[in-house]
Amino acid sequence: MSSLLGHSFIGFARGQSTAAAYRAINPATATALEPDFFPATATEADKACALAALATPALAALSGKQKATFLRDIATRIEAATPSLVARATQETGLPEARCQGEIGRTMGQLRLFADLVEKGDWLDARIETANPDRKPLPKPDHRSLLRPIGPVAVFCASNFPFAYSVAGGDTASAFAAGCPVIVMGHHAHIGTAEIMGGLIVEAVKANHLPEGTFSLLMGEGRVIGQQVAKHPALRAIGFTGSRVGGRALMDTAAARSTPIPVYAEMSSVNPVVLLEGALASRGEAIATGLVGSCTLGVGQFCTQPGLIVLTRSAAAESFINKLCALVTDCADGVMLTAGIHQAYQKGLTARAAQSGVKVIAQGKSSGQPNRAIPTLFATDAKTFVADGSLQEEIFGPSSLVIWCADQREVDAVLGALHGNLTATVHGTDAELGQHAALIDRLEAVAGRVVVNGFPTGVEVSHAIVHGGPYPSLSDGRTTSVGSNAIYRFTRLVCFQNYPDAALPAELQNANPLGLSRLVNGTRSSSAL
Repeated sequence: MSSLLGHSFIGFARGQSTAAAYRAINPATATALEPDFFPATATEADKACALAALATPALAALSGKQKATFLRDIATRIEAATPSLVARATQETGLPEARCQGEIGRTMGQLRLFADLVEKGDWLDARIETANPDRKPLPKPDHRSLLRPIGPVAVFCASNFPFAYSVAGGDTASAFAAGCPVIVMGHHAHIGTAEIMGGLIVEAVKANHLPEGTFSLLMGEGRVIGQQVAKHPALRAIGFTGSRVGGRALMDTAAARSTPIPVYAEMSSVNPVVLLEGALASRGEAIATGLVGSCTLGVGQFCTQPGLIVLTRSAAAESFINKLCALVTDCADGVMLTAGIHQAYQKGLTARAAQSGVKVIAQGKSSGQPNRAIPTLFATDAKTFVADGSLQEEIFGPSSLVIWCADQREVDAVLGALHGNLTATVHGTDAELGQHAALIDRLEAVAGRVVVNGFPTGVEVSHAIVHGGPYPSLSDGRTTSVGSNAIYRFTRLVCFQNYPDAALPAELQNANPLGLSRLVNGTRSSSAL
Protein backbone atom coordinates (compact mmCIF):
# COMPACT_ATOMS: atom_id res chain seq x y z
CA MET A 1 0.00 0.00 0.00
CA SER A 2 3.01 2.32 0.53
CA SER A 3 3.41 2.59 -3.23
CA LEU A 4 0.16 4.52 -3.56
CA LEU A 5 0.82 8.17 -4.40
CA GLY A 6 -2.75 9.46 -4.43
CA HIS A 7 -2.44 11.25 -7.78
CA SER A 8 -4.12 10.84 -11.15
CA PHE A 9 -2.48 9.30 -14.20
CA ILE A 10 -2.39 11.91 -16.98
CA GLY A 11 -1.15 9.69 -19.76
CA PHE A 12 2.31 8.64 -18.58
CA ALA A 13 2.62 11.52 -16.07
CA ARG A 14 1.23 11.77 -12.54
CA GLY A 15 -1.00 14.58 -11.31
CA GLN A 16 0.50 17.34 -9.20
CA SER A 17 -2.54 18.62 -7.30
CA THR A 18 -2.11 19.08 -3.52
CA ALA A 19 -5.48 20.64 -2.69
CA ALA A 20 -8.69 19.14 -1.24
CA ALA A 21 -7.13 15.86 -0.14
CA TYR A 22 -9.46 13.00 0.79
CA ARG A 23 -9.09 9.40 1.91
CA ALA A 24 -10.82 6.13 1.20
CA ILE A 25 -12.97 4.82 4.06
CA ASN A 26 -13.20 1.26 5.34
CA PRO A 27 -17.01 0.90 5.59
CA ALA A 28 -16.82 -2.03 8.02
CA THR A 29 -15.02 0.06 10.63
CA ALA A 30 -15.83 3.61 9.43
CA THR A 31 -12.11 4.45 9.57
CA ALA A 32 -10.04 6.38 7.04
CA LEU A 33 -7.32 4.62 5.06
CA GLU A 34 -3.92 5.98 4.05
CA PRO A 35 -2.76 7.68 1.90
CA ASP A 36 -4.28 11.03 0.93
CA PHE A 37 -5.75 11.28 -2.57
CA PHE A 38 -5.90 14.47 -4.59
CA PRO A 39 -8.53 15.43 -7.18
CA ALA A 40 -7.29 16.17 -10.68
CA THR A 41 -7.17 19.84 -11.60
CA ALA A 42 -9.08 21.32 -14.52
CA THR A 43 -5.77 21.68 -16.36
CA GLU A 44 -4.94 18.02 -15.81
CA ALA A 45 -8.38 16.91 -17.05
CA ASP A 46 -7.95 18.99 -20.20
CA LYS A 47 -4.48 17.51 -20.71
CA ALA A 48 -5.86 13.97 -20.46
CA CYS A 49 -8.49 14.76 -23.09
CA ALA A 50 -5.94 16.41 -25.38
CA LEU A 51 -3.62 13.41 -25.12
CA ALA A 52 -6.53 11.09 -25.93
CA ALA A 53 -7.30 13.10 -29.05
CA LEU A 54 -3.67 12.85 -30.17
CA ALA A 55 -3.69 9.08 -29.60
CA THR A 56 -6.89 8.47 -31.58
CA PRO A 57 -5.42 8.01 -35.10
CA ALA A 58 -2.73 5.57 -33.94
CA LEU A 59 -5.17 3.44 -31.97
CA ALA A 60 -7.65 3.42 -34.86
CA ALA A 61 -4.90 2.03 -37.09
CA LEU A 62 -4.07 -0.90 -34.80
CA SER A 63 -4.69 -4.37 -36.15
CA GLY A 64 -6.92 -6.80 -34.33
CA LYS A 65 -3.86 -8.78 -33.33
CA GLN A 66 -2.16 -5.73 -31.81
CA LYS A 67 -5.25 -4.83 -29.79
CA ALA A 68 -5.60 -8.44 -28.64
CA THR A 69 -1.99 -8.47 -27.43
CA PHE A 70 -2.58 -5.27 -25.45
CA LEU A 71 -5.78 -6.57 -23.82
CA ARG A 72 -4.18 -9.86 -22.85
CA ASP A 73 -1.18 -8.00 -21.43
CA ILE A 74 -3.48 -6.03 -19.13
CA ALA A 75 -5.14 -9.26 -17.99
CA THR A 76 -1.78 -10.90 -17.29
CA ARG A 77 -0.63 -7.93 -15.22
CA ILE A 78 -3.88 -7.99 -13.24
CA GLU A 79 -3.42 -11.69 -12.57
CA ALA A 80 0.07 -11.09 -11.18
CA ALA A 81 -1.13 -8.19 -9.02
CA THR A 82 -4.19 -9.99 -7.64
CA PRO A 83 -2.90 -10.23 -4.03
CA SER A 84 -2.30 -6.47 -3.75
CA LEU A 85 -5.58 -5.66 -5.52
CA VAL A 86 -7.55 -7.92 -3.19
CA ALA A 87 -5.81 -6.59 -0.10
CA ARG A 88 -6.68 -2.99 -0.92
CA ALA A 89 -10.19 -3.65 -2.24
CA THR A 90 -11.32 -5.58 0.84
CA GLN A 91 -10.30 -2.63 3.01
CA GLU A 92 -11.99 -0.03 0.83
CA THR A 93 -15.26 -1.87 0.18
CA GLY A 94 -15.85 -4.28 3.05
CA LEU A 95 -16.29 -7.03 0.45
CA PRO A 96 -14.93 -10.50 1.29
CA GLU A 97 -11.76 -11.77 -0.36
CA ALA A 98 -13.63 -14.44 -2.32
CA ARG A 99 -15.92 -11.84 -3.90
CA CYS A 100 -12.96 -9.66 -4.88
CA GLN A 101 -11.04 -12.61 -6.31
CA GLY A 102 -14.09 -13.70 -8.30
CA GLU A 103 -14.59 -10.20 -9.65
CA ILE A 104 -10.94 -9.98 -10.67
CA GLY A 105 -11.36 -13.27 -12.51
CA ARG A 106 -14.37 -11.86 -14.31
CA THR A 107 -12.42 -8.71 -15.20
CA MET A 108 -9.59 -10.74 -16.72
CA GLY A 109 -12.17 -12.88 -18.52
CA GLN A 110 -13.75 -9.79 -20.09
CA LEU A 111 -10.39 -8.54 -21.32
CA ARG A 112 -9.54 -11.93 -22.83
CA LEU A 113 -13.00 -12.29 -24.38
CA PHE A 114 -12.53 -9.01 -26.23
CA ALA A 115 -8.99 -10.02 -27.20
CA ASP A 116 -10.33 -13.15 -28.86
CA LEU A 117 -13.07 -11.14 -30.55
CA VAL A 118 -10.85 -8.49 -32.12
CA GLU A 119 -8.14 -10.95 -33.06
CA LYS A 120 -10.62 -12.91 -35.14
CA GLY A 121 -12.01 -9.71 -36.68
CA ASP A 122 -15.46 -10.82 -37.84
CA TRP A 123 -17.09 -8.39 -35.38
CA LEU A 124 -16.21 -5.51 -37.74
CA ASP A 125 -19.20 -6.49 -39.93
CA ALA A 126 -17.26 -6.01 -43.18
CA ARG A 127 -19.69 -5.66 -46.11
CA ILE A 128 -18.98 -5.42 -49.81
CA GLU A 129 -21.27 -4.51 -52.68
CA THR A 130 -19.29 -4.75 -55.89
CA ALA A 131 -19.73 -2.29 -58.73
CA ASN A 132 -21.86 -2.90 -61.80
CA PRO A 133 -20.91 -0.30 -64.43
CA ASP A 134 -23.40 -1.74 -66.92
CA ARG A 135 -26.46 -1.33 -64.69
CA LYS A 136 -29.25 0.75 -66.26
CA PRO A 137 -30.35 3.46 -66.02
CA LEU A 138 -27.37 4.31 -63.75
CA PRO A 139 -24.14 2.40 -63.02
CA LYS A 140 -23.90 0.80 -59.59
CA PRO A 141 -20.93 2.07 -57.51
CA ASP A 142 -18.61 -0.11 -55.42
CA HIS A 143 -19.59 0.17 -51.73
CA ARG A 144 -17.59 -1.32 -48.86
CA SER A 145 -18.27 -0.68 -45.17
CA LEU A 146 -17.07 -1.67 -41.72
CA LEU A 147 -17.04 -0.42 -38.14
CA ARG A 148 -14.49 2.14 -37.02
CA PRO A 149 -13.65 3.34 -33.46
CA ILE A 150 -15.66 6.35 -32.36
CA GLY A 151 -12.78 8.17 -30.62
CA PRO A 152 -11.95 9.11 -27.01
CA VAL A 153 -14.27 7.55 -24.41
CA ALA A 154 -14.82 8.63 -20.80
CA VAL A 155 -15.59 5.80 -18.37
CA PHE A 156 -17.20 6.49 -14.98
CA CYS A 157 -16.50 3.69 -12.48
CA ALA A 158 -19.26 2.08 -10.43
CA SER A 159 -19.31 2.15 -6.63
CA ASN A 160 -20.48 -1.45 -6.26
CA PHE A 161 -17.90 -3.22 -8.46
CA PRO A 162 -14.28 -2.28 -7.70
CA PHE A 163 -13.08 -4.37 -10.64
CA ALA A 164 -15.70 -5.55 -13.16
CA TYR A 165 -17.26 -2.10 -13.64
CA SER A 166 -14.26 -0.04 -12.73
CA VAL A 167 -10.88 1.01 -14.13
CA ALA A 168 -10.24 -2.13 -16.23
CA GLY A 169 -13.88 -3.22 -16.37
CA GLY A 170 -16.23 -3.89 -19.25
CA ASP A 171 -16.52 -0.30 -20.50
CA THR A 172 -12.76 0.16 -20.63
CA ALA A 173 -12.17 -3.27 -22.16
CA SER A 174 -14.78 -2.79 -24.88
CA ALA A 175 -13.54 0.72 -25.71
CA PHE A 176 -9.93 -0.47 -25.99
CA ALA A 177 -11.12 -3.40 -28.14
CA ALA A 178 -12.88 -0.98 -30.46
CA GLY A 179 -9.65 1.04 -30.76
CA CYS A 180 -10.59 4.02 -28.58
CA PRO A 181 -8.50 5.93 -26.02
CA VAL A 182 -10.04 5.83 -22.53
CA ILE A 183 -10.19 8.43 -19.78
CA VAL A 184 -11.39 6.80 -16.55
CA MET A 185 -13.04 8.64 -13.66
CA GLY A 186 -11.99 6.66 -10.57
CA HIS A 187 -14.64 6.15 -7.88
CA HIS A 188 -13.84 7.59 -4.45
CA ALA A 189 -15.22 4.45 -2.77
CA HIS A 190 -12.26 2.38 -3.94
CA ILE A 191 -9.78 4.93 -5.21
CA GLY A 192 -6.68 3.11 -3.94
CA THR A 193 -7.73 -0.01 -5.82
CA ALA A 194 -8.26 2.22 -8.86
CA GLU A 195 -4.75 3.63 -8.59
CA ILE A 196 -3.19 0.16 -8.49
CA MET A 197 -5.23 -0.90 -11.52
CA GLY A 198 -4.47 2.32 -13.37
CA GLY A 199 -0.77 1.74 -12.92
CA LEU A 200 -1.07 -1.73 -14.43
CA ILE A 201 -2.80 -0.35 -17.53
CA VAL A 202 -0.19 2.39 -17.95
CA GLU A 203 2.52 -0.28 -17.79
CA ALA A 204 0.72 -2.25 -20.51
CA VAL A 205 0.35 0.86 -22.70
CA LYS A 206 4.09 1.48 -22.46
CA ALA A 207 5.06 -2.16 -22.99
CA ASN A 208 2.95 -2.32 -26.16
CA HIS A 209 4.42 0.95 -27.49
CA LEU A 210 1.03 2.63 -27.66
CA PRO A 211 0.66 6.42 -27.57
CA GLU A 212 0.64 8.18 -24.21
CA GLY A 213 -2.99 9.29 -24.48
CA THR A 214 -4.25 5.71 -24.76
CA PHE A 215 -5.23 5.81 -21.08
CA SER A 216 -5.65 8.28 -18.24
CA LEU A 217 -7.14 7.88 -14.76
CA LEU A 218 -8.59 10.97 -13.12
CA MET A 219 -9.33 11.21 -9.41
CA GLY A 220 -11.97 13.55 -8.05
CA GLU A 221 -15.71 14.16 -7.91
CA GLY A 222 -17.59 13.00 -11.01
CA ARG A 223 -19.96 15.93 -10.58
CA VAL A 224 -17.02 18.33 -10.97
CA ILE A 225 -14.08 16.93 -12.90
CA GLY A 226 -16.27 14.33 -14.64
CA GLN A 227 -18.59 17.01 -15.96
CA GLN A 228 -15.60 18.91 -17.32
CA VAL A 229 -14.44 15.82 -19.21
CA ALA A 230 -17.97 15.21 -20.51
CA LYS A 231 -17.98 18.71 -22.03
CA HIS A 232 -14.52 18.48 -23.62
CA PRO A 233 -14.69 18.78 -27.42
CA ALA A 234 -12.30 15.82 -27.89
CA LEU A 235 -14.66 13.37 -26.19
CA ARG A 236 -16.82 11.14 -28.40
CA ALA A 237 -18.73 8.85 -25.99
CA ILE A 238 -19.35 8.12 -22.30
CA GLY A 239 -19.78 4.85 -20.40
CA PHE A 240 -21.37 5.14 -16.96
CA THR A 241 -22.64 2.81 -14.23
CA GLY A 242 -24.36 4.39 -11.26
CA SER A 243 -27.45 6.24 -10.09
CA ARG A 244 -30.21 7.59 -12.28
CA VAL A 245 -29.41 11.10 -11.04
CA GLY A 246 -25.77 10.78 -12.11
CA GLY A 247 -26.63 9.15 -15.42
CA ARG A 248 -29.23 11.77 -16.29
CA ALA A 249 -26.79 14.56 -15.45
CA LEU A 250 -24.30 13.14 -17.94
CA MET A 251 -27.02 12.57 -20.55
CA ASP A 252 -28.13 16.20 -20.22
CA THR A 253 -24.56 17.47 -20.44
CA ALA A 254 -23.83 15.37 -23.51
CA ALA A 255 -27.03 16.48 -25.23
CA ALA A 256 -26.31 20.16 -24.52
CA ARG A 257 -22.87 20.10 -26.17
CA SER A 258 -22.47 21.92 -29.47
CA THR A 259 -21.71 18.45 -30.83
CA PRO A 260 -23.82 15.98 -28.78
CA ILE A 261 -22.28 12.61 -28.00
CA PRO A 262 -23.80 9.27 -26.89
CA VAL A 263 -23.97 8.34 -23.22
CA TYR A 264 -24.28 4.66 -22.38
CA ALA A 265 -25.51 4.87 -18.81
CA GLU A 266 -26.60 1.90 -16.74
CA MET A 267 -28.74 3.49 -14.04
CA SER A 268 -31.52 1.78 -12.09
CA SER A 269 -33.50 -1.46 -12.21
CA VAL A 270 -35.95 -3.26 -9.89
CA ASN A 271 -35.87 -6.60 -11.78
CA PRO A 272 -39.42 -7.99 -11.36
CA VAL A 273 -39.92 -11.67 -10.51
CA VAL A 274 -43.27 -13.24 -11.45
CA LEU A 275 -44.22 -16.40 -9.56
CA LEU A 276 -46.86 -18.70 -11.04
CA GLU A 277 -48.98 -20.94 -8.83
CA GLY A 278 -47.84 -24.29 -10.18
CA ALA A 279 -44.20 -23.49 -9.48
CA LEU A 280 -45.02 -22.32 -5.96
CA ALA A 281 -47.05 -25.45 -5.25
CA SER A 282 -44.34 -27.82 -6.50
CA ARG A 283 -41.13 -26.11 -5.27
CA GLY A 284 -42.12 -23.08 -3.19
CA GLU A 285 -39.49 -23.64 -0.50
CA ALA A 286 -36.67 -23.91 -3.00
CA ILE A 287 -37.82 -20.74 -4.76
CA ALA A 288 -38.03 -18.88 -1.45
CA THR A 289 -34.52 -19.95 -0.48
CA GLY A 290 -33.11 -19.00 -3.86
CA LEU A 291 -34.94 -15.69 -3.92
CA VAL A 292 -33.69 -14.60 -0.50
CA GLY A 293 -30.17 -15.58 -1.54
CA SER A 294 -30.52 -13.48 -4.69
CA CYS A 295 -32.01 -10.51 -2.80
CA THR A 296 -29.24 -10.43 -0.19
CA LEU A 297 -26.27 -11.42 -2.37
CA GLY A 298 -23.58 -8.79 -1.96
CA VAL A 299 -25.82 -7.09 0.63
CA GLY A 300 -28.29 -6.45 -2.19
CA GLN A 301 -25.85 -4.11 -3.93
CA PHE A 302 -26.23 -5.62 -7.38
CA CYS A 303 -27.98 -3.91 -10.27
CA THR A 304 -29.86 -7.18 -10.88
CA GLN A 305 -31.17 -7.52 -7.30
CA PRO A 306 -34.81 -8.75 -7.51
CA GLY A 307 -36.71 -5.78 -6.06
CA LEU A 308 -40.26 -6.72 -7.09
CA ILE A 309 -42.03 -10.03 -6.42
CA VAL A 310 -45.34 -10.44 -8.27
CA LEU A 311 -47.77 -13.24 -7.42
CA THR A 312 -51.48 -14.08 -7.33
CA ARG A 313 -53.19 -14.91 -4.04
CA SER A 314 -53.61 -18.63 -3.40
CA ALA A 315 -52.89 -21.13 -0.66
CA ALA A 316 -49.54 -21.96 -2.26
CA ALA A 317 -48.68 -18.25 -2.54
CA GLU A 318 -49.56 -17.60 1.11
CA SER A 319 -47.40 -20.52 2.21
CA PHE A 320 -44.56 -19.26 0.03
CA ILE A 321 -44.68 -15.75 1.51
CA ASN A 322 -44.71 -17.16 5.04
CA LYS A 323 -41.55 -19.11 4.21
CA LEU A 324 -39.98 -16.07 2.55
CA CYS A 325 -40.70 -13.90 5.60
CA ALA A 326 -39.20 -16.50 7.92
CA LEU A 327 -36.01 -16.62 5.85
CA VAL A 328 -35.69 -12.83 5.71
CA THR A 329 -36.26 -12.55 9.48
CA ASP A 330 -33.38 -14.95 10.00
CA CYS A 331 -30.99 -12.93 7.79
CA ALA A 332 -28.12 -11.00 9.33
CA ASP A 333 -27.30 -7.45 8.31
CA GLY A 334 -24.33 -6.78 6.06
CA VAL A 335 -21.71 -4.10 5.45
CA MET A 336 -22.61 -1.71 2.65
CA LEU A 337 -19.98 -0.30 0.35
CA THR A 338 -20.02 3.27 1.63
CA ALA A 339 -21.63 5.34 4.35
CA GLY A 340 -23.44 7.28 1.64
CA ILE A 341 -24.98 4.14 0.15
CA HIS A 342 -26.03 3.03 3.64
CA GLN A 343 -27.66 6.39 4.36
CA ALA A 344 -29.52 6.26 1.04
CA TYR A 345 -30.73 2.73 1.84
CA GLN A 346 -32.03 3.78 5.25
CA LYS A 347 -33.76 6.78 3.72
CA GLY A 348 -35.36 4.57 1.09
CA LEU A 349 -36.65 2.12 3.71
CA THR A 350 -38.13 4.91 5.81
CA ALA A 351 -39.88 6.51 2.83
CA ARG A 352 -41.32 3.22 1.60
CA ALA A 353 -42.60 2.21 5.02
CA ALA A 354 -44.46 5.53 5.23
CA GLN A 355 -46.23 5.10 1.88
CA SER A 356 -49.97 4.47 1.92
CA GLY A 357 -50.90 0.88 1.11
CA VAL A 358 -47.40 -0.46 1.85
CA LYS A 359 -46.29 -2.35 4.95
CA VAL A 360 -43.17 -4.07 6.25
CA ILE A 361 -43.79 -7.83 6.46
CA ALA A 362 -40.31 -9.04 7.42
CA GLN A 363 -36.99 -7.60 8.52
CA GLY A 364 -33.64 -9.19 9.29
CA LYS A 365 -31.40 -8.92 12.34
CA SER A 366 -29.38 -5.86 13.28
CA SER A 367 -25.87 -6.07 14.73
CA GLY A 368 -25.74 -2.39 15.55
CA GLN A 369 -22.42 -2.03 13.70
CA PRO A 370 -21.75 0.90 11.32
CA ASN A 371 -22.94 0.93 7.72
CA ARG A 372 -24.91 -2.31 8.01
CA ALA A 373 -28.02 -2.90 5.88
CA ILE A 374 -30.88 -4.91 7.36
CA PRO A 375 -32.72 -7.08 4.78
CA THR A 376 -36.31 -5.81 4.55
CA LEU A 377 -39.41 -7.15 2.81
CA PHE A 378 -42.40 -4.93 2.01
CA ALA A 379 -45.82 -5.81 0.61
CA THR A 380 -48.53 -3.97 -1.29
CA ASP A 381 -51.39 -4.77 -3.67
CA ALA A 382 -51.57 -4.42 -7.44
CA LYS A 383 -53.87 -1.39 -7.43
CA THR A 384 -51.58 0.54 -5.10
CA PHE A 385 -48.51 -0.36 -7.16
CA VAL A 386 -50.07 0.63 -10.48
CA ALA A 387 -51.28 3.95 -9.05
CA ASP A 388 -47.99 4.93 -7.41
CA GLY A 389 -45.01 5.20 -9.75
CA SER A 390 -42.64 5.83 -6.84
CA LEU A 391 -42.95 2.16 -5.88
CA GLN A 392 -40.81 1.42 -8.93
CA GLU A 393 -37.93 3.50 -7.59
CA GLU A 394 -34.93 1.39 -6.75
CA ILE A 395 -33.91 0.98 -3.11
CA PHE A 396 -30.28 0.02 -3.57
CA GLY A 397 -29.73 -2.76 -1.05
CA PRO A 398 -31.33 -5.96 0.29
CA SER A 399 -34.96 -4.89 0.06
CA SER A 400 -37.84 -6.22 -2.05
CA LEU A 401 -41.52 -5.40 -2.51
CA VAL A 402 -44.14 -8.14 -2.74
CA ILE A 403 -47.05 -7.21 -5.02
CA TRP A 404 -50.23 -9.18 -4.34
CA CYS A 405 -52.54 -9.63 -7.33
CA ALA A 406 -56.12 -10.86 -7.16
CA ASP A 407 -56.04 -12.50 -10.58
CA GLN A 408 -54.20 -12.66 -13.90
CA ARG A 409 -55.77 -9.40 -15.02
CA GLU A 410 -54.07 -7.60 -12.13
CA VAL A 411 -50.77 -9.32 -12.94
CA ASP A 412 -51.10 -7.99 -16.48
CA ALA A 413 -51.82 -4.50 -15.11
CA VAL A 414 -48.69 -4.60 -12.95
CA LEU A 415 -46.51 -5.74 -15.84
CA GLY A 416 -48.07 -3.16 -18.13
CA ALA A 417 -47.12 -0.39 -15.68
CA LEU A 418 -43.47 -1.42 -15.39
CA HIS A 419 -40.64 0.83 -16.48
CA GLY A 420 -37.57 -0.58 -18.22
CA ASN A 421 -35.42 -3.10 -16.36
CA LEU A 422 -32.19 -5.01 -16.81
CA THR A 423 -33.90 -8.32 -16.04
CA ALA A 424 -37.32 -9.91 -15.58
CA THR A 425 -37.86 -13.40 -14.18
CA VAL A 426 -40.70 -15.92 -14.25
CA HIS A 427 -41.05 -19.15 -12.30
CA GLY A 428 -43.54 -21.66 -13.64
CA THR A 429 -44.07 -25.28 -14.58
CA ASP A 430 -43.57 -26.31 -18.19
CA ALA A 431 -47.34 -26.32 -18.66
CA GLU A 432 -47.69 -22.83 -17.14
CA LEU A 433 -44.94 -21.39 -19.28
CA GLY A 434 -46.75 -22.68 -22.35
CA GLN A 435 -50.03 -21.22 -21.16
CA HIS A 436 -48.53 -17.83 -20.29
CA ALA A 437 -46.67 -16.97 -23.48
CA ALA A 438 -48.27 -13.51 -23.47
CA LEU A 439 -46.91 -12.88 -19.97
CA ILE A 440 -43.39 -13.75 -21.09
CA ASP A 441 -43.82 -11.43 -24.08
CA ARG A 442 -44.71 -8.64 -21.63
CA LEU A 443 -41.54 -9.32 -19.68
CA GLU A 444 -39.48 -9.25 -22.86
CA ALA A 445 -40.89 -5.81 -23.63
CA VAL A 446 -39.62 -4.33 -20.37
CA ALA A 447 -36.28 -6.10 -19.84
CA GLY A 448 -33.02 -6.86 -21.62
CA ARG A 449 -32.71 -10.35 -20.13
CA VAL A 450 -35.62 -12.66 -19.32
CA VAL A 451 -34.84 -15.44 -16.82
CA VAL A 452 -36.95 -18.59 -16.60
CA ASN A 453 -36.91 -20.64 -13.38
CA GLY A 454 -33.76 -19.00 -12.12
CA PHE A 455 -32.61 -15.83 -10.39
CA PRO A 456 -31.34 -12.62 -11.98
CA THR A 457 -28.19 -12.00 -9.92
CA GLY A 458 -24.99 -13.29 -11.44
CA VAL A 459 -24.20 -11.89 -14.90
CA GLU A 460 -22.20 -14.37 -16.95
CA VAL A 461 -19.84 -12.65 -19.39
CA SER A 462 -20.43 -14.18 -22.82
CA HIS A 463 -21.03 -13.39 -26.47
CA ALA A 464 -24.80 -13.69 -26.03
CA ILE A 465 -25.37 -11.92 -22.69
CA VAL A 466 -27.46 -8.75 -22.67
CA HIS A 467 -26.95 -6.44 -19.71
CA GLY A 468 -29.18 -3.57 -20.63
CA GLY A 469 -32.81 -2.78 -21.16
CA PRO A 470 -35.32 0.01 -21.79
CA TYR A 471 -34.93 3.29 -19.92
CA PRO A 472 -34.25 3.85 -17.02
CA SER A 473 -32.22 0.66 -16.70
CA LEU A 474 -30.07 1.93 -19.57
CA SER A 475 -29.97 5.26 -21.37
CA ASP A 476 -30.01 3.42 -24.71
CA GLY A 477 -31.97 0.17 -24.53
CA ARG A 478 -30.54 -1.07 -27.84
CA THR A 479 -27.17 -1.82 -26.25
CA THR A 480 -25.48 -3.91 -23.57
CA SER A 481 -22.71 -3.03 -21.11
CA VAL A 482 -21.57 -6.65 -20.66
CA GLY A 483 -20.49 -9.23 -23.23
CA SER A 484 -18.86 -8.90 -26.62
CA ASN A 485 -21.77 -6.90 -28.06
CA ALA A 486 -20.68 -4.04 -25.77
CA ILE A 487 -17.97 -3.16 -28.29
CA TYR A 488 -20.55 -1.74 -30.71
CA ARG A 489 -21.28 1.20 -28.38
CA PHE A 490 -17.90 2.69 -29.17
CA THR A 491 -17.90 2.33 -32.96
CA ARG A 492 -19.39 4.00 -36.00
CA LEU A 493 -19.98 2.78 -39.55
CA VAL A 494 -17.86 4.06 -42.42
CA CYS A 495 -18.52 3.36 -46.10
CA PHE A 496 -15.77 3.48 -48.75
CA GLN A 497 -17.09 4.19 -52.26
CA ASN A 498 -15.14 3.37 -55.43
CA TYR A 499 -11.82 3.08 -53.54
CA PRO A 500 -8.79 1.54 -55.28
CA ASP A 501 -8.24 -1.89 -53.73
CA ALA A 502 -4.81 -1.03 -52.33
CA ALA A 503 -6.24 2.03 -50.54
CA LEU A 504 -8.93 0.04 -48.71
CA PRO A 505 -8.57 -1.25 -45.15
CA ALA A 506 -7.24 -4.81 -45.22
CA GLU A 507 -10.62 -6.05 -43.98
CA LEU A 508 -12.27 -4.88 -47.22
CA GLN A 509 -9.62 -5.71 -49.80
CA ASN A 510 -10.45 -8.16 -52.58
CA ALA A 511 -7.90 -10.75 -51.45
CA ASN A 512 -9.42 -10.85 -47.92
CA PRO A 513 -5.92 -11.12 -46.39
CA LEU A 514 -7.32 -11.49 -42.86
CA GLY A 515 -9.64 -14.34 -43.82
CA LEU A 516 -12.74 -12.63 -42.42
CA SER A 517 -16.32 -13.71 -42.85
CA ARG A 518 -17.77 -10.85 -44.93
CA LEU A 519 -21.16 -10.05 -46.43
CA VAL A 520 -20.44 -9.92 -50.16
CA ASN A 521 -23.34 -8.88 -52.39
CA GLY A 522 -25.73 -10.09 -49.70
CA THR A 523 -24.10 -13.51 -49.17
CA ARG A 524 -21.81 -14.47 -46.30
CA SER A 525 -18.35 -15.45 -47.59
CA SER A 526 -14.77 -15.90 -46.40
CA SER A 527 -13.38 -16.18 -49.92
CA ALA A 528 -11.32 -13.67 -51.87
CA LEU A 529 -13.06 -11.75 -54.65
